[in-house]
Amino acid sequence: MKILVTGASGFIGSFIVERALDENMEVWAGVRKSSSLAYLQDKRIHFADLNYANPETLKKQLLDFGRFDIIVHAAGVTKANDKSQFDRVNFEFTKNFIEALIATNTVPERFIYLSSLNAYGHGDDKTLEPMRIEDTPTPDTLYGISKLKAEKFITSLPDFPYIIIRPTGVYGPREKDYFVFIKTMNNHIDAALGFKTQYLTFIYVKDLVKAIFLAMKSDKLQTSYFIADGNVYTDKEYADIVKKCLNTWAIPLRFPLWIVKGIATVLDTVCGWFGVSPTLNKDKYKILRCRNWKCDISAAEKDLGFHADYDLKRGTEESIIWYRNEKWI
Repeated sequence: MKILVTGASGFIGSFIVERALDENMEVWAGVRKSSSLAYLQDKRIHFADLNYANPETLKKQLLDFGRFDIIVHAAGVTKANDKSQFDRVNFEFTKNFIEALIATNTVPERFIYLSSLNAYGHGDDKTLEPMRIEDTPTPDTLYGISKLKAEKFITSLPDFPYIIIRPTGVYGPREKDYFVFIKTMNNHIDAALGFKTQYLTFIYVKDLVKAIFLAMKSDKLQTSYFIADGNVYTDKEYADIVKKCLNTWAIPLRFPLWIVKGIATVLDTVCGWFGVSPTLNKDKYKILRCRNWKCDISAAEKDLGFHADYDLKRGTEESIIWYRNEKWI
């Protein structure tokens, strides 16, 4: 089985590569020349620097590499200083890639597109009902809008063998955004945002990879799934789990959302002067302000037989062990 994983040097992509190697697949890692290969050291890995920006070059590359049985398209940007990059990378590059596959007759048996819960927006903060596949997507972030745009292109293709995976918040070793909260808690500060309870969902990176590999073997094509661990956690429960796993104490601080919005705006502006995208930015603020991140994963459970091996406590414990071993904390 020959597999291409785009975005292979990233947090999620590197775990997909590791699982594919464990499955004895012929693994091709799609990376840029500037990408760190810190987590792609296995000598069995083949590398491909795909030129998504140039369709003609991309076609030649695909013909040279030969047809892949499986493609997991995990490449994309979650934050960017130049806001046009969301649309360019997440939508235009995806479109160019798929059109090149079709033009060169190298469409794989399965094309698994790693999207995001953000492509749907978020659940209703008043009813607190979970997001469902049949709901109308209403993304309000540039990231979510670009991912939905790519999804709409993919689903418009009549015979394209796609499966769309939409994970909720993904955490685990190597991840850097949730790590900010863990690091803050390790420094004895329990920072909460807003005064209303926030309902959160999570998926440990190894469980997300598990879902992706179940999708590879599924007979159902041209479908999509929300992926989470099946539990709902309040923001306080999340903080308590992190604190307990760190075996530390922390001073609880709760910040009004208007202050967080102001900080995000300032950081976006100032960091933009230096060509840097901060962890807390205006797009991220829109995610943080939402109170309802529940989602219905029953379709993945039914069609794929998916059940998470990690709840938040077990996943956080394993993550913190890794962060400590790597001297991140």
